Amino acid sequence: MRKASGMAVLPDHLTPKKWLAQVFSSAEAQRGGVVKRKVRDVERLVGREAFLREASWRGFQVLQNNQHFVVFCNGLPIRHCR
Repeated sequence: MRKASGMAVLPDHLTPKKWLAQVFSSAEAQRGGVVKRKVRDVERLVGREAFLREASWRGFQVLQNNQHFVVFCNGLPIRHCR
């Protein structure tokens, strides 16, 4: 076990880079769908800025609602319907 950039203790097999790769290469992300992660987990495992930077680099859009990040794994417009 080791600390990730002064954050939480991670198992040796899981680095922040690997965690990001897993999230953004999931089947849902590959289909251009939506993935959701708890803000607390993102901040603990990889950090908010690294997560947002990686999503942006991939052309994905991220919204935060309460305790979750919602990632739209495509560049299509987002329309608030209510």
